[in-house]
Amino acid sequence: MPLSTNEAAAMLIPFTKASACGNDFLIVDRSLVSSPLPDLTKRMCDRHNGVGADGVEWLYACSEADIEARLINADGSAAEISGNGTRCVAAYLCEQSRKELLVVKTGAGPRTCTLKERSGNSFEFETAMGIPEVGADLEISTAFGTVRGTPVSMGNPHFVVVVPEFWEDWKARAAAMQRNPDFTQGMNIELLVIENELNIRVRFFERGVGETQSSGTGSCAAAMAVIKRGLGKSPLRVHAPGGTQVVRYGDEVFLQGPAQLICRGEFFV
Repeated sequence: MPLSTNEAAAMLIPFTKASACGNDFLIVDRSLVSSPLPDLTKRMCDRHNGVGADGVEWLYACSEADIEARLINADGSAAEISGNGTRCVAAYLCEQSRKELLVVKTGAGPRTCTLKERSGNSFEFETAMGIPEVGADLEISTAFGTVRGTPVSMGNPHFVVVVPEFWEDWKARAAAMQRNPDFTQGMNIELLVIENELNIRVRFFERGVGETQSSGTGSCAAAMAVIKRGLGKSPLRVHAPGGTQVVRYGDEVFLQGPAQLICRGEFFV
């Protein structure tokens, strides 16, 4: 027997896919979904049997901001915020509303995104990322030996390690750092090479995802670790495999970078 119109519609979840420097996200209206979000997110983010993404930004109506976005990583775990994901949400909203200043409520608080330029479905935003918390350097033990790094909070936890050059096995080493028992809330790992006082190169290994082509909060954390140690100055260009972002530090951290709307579709539940 064929499905009724209502039954068929209930099996489809509309989504928009967006990317910020190769850090890709699905954007979905939470009110359209009744399934448990962690399992559904894992299915949607699967790069072989799903749409493929680093996470899903689930959108909720919000009276305090233009929208509320709750991020769930590709492995189904919740995250406080993604700088790149927030920028993707801003691009999604901008495309619909034509507004040039958008406030996105995240698990780390509201973030204001200001449109700098637009060309079709490609956007450039500067996002006010809040006040960083940069801790004292600490040493941790891993299977590869002792590692010294800087803990930084951008509303989510980061551990920034300066290296002379990226190790060939950097992903295995980053995963070993993540497993440190002192990182009770998990940890986003940034490995960085300082080119000069205005440019750094970074690799990202994130909670719930693994390697990512870029990271907004990770770029901010890496930049702040360098600036606070007097090894670089604002504005600092952060170069990653997915592209370059600019971190500016004043009363708070500002992150500027691109976001592109890739496609729209329907996911079969």
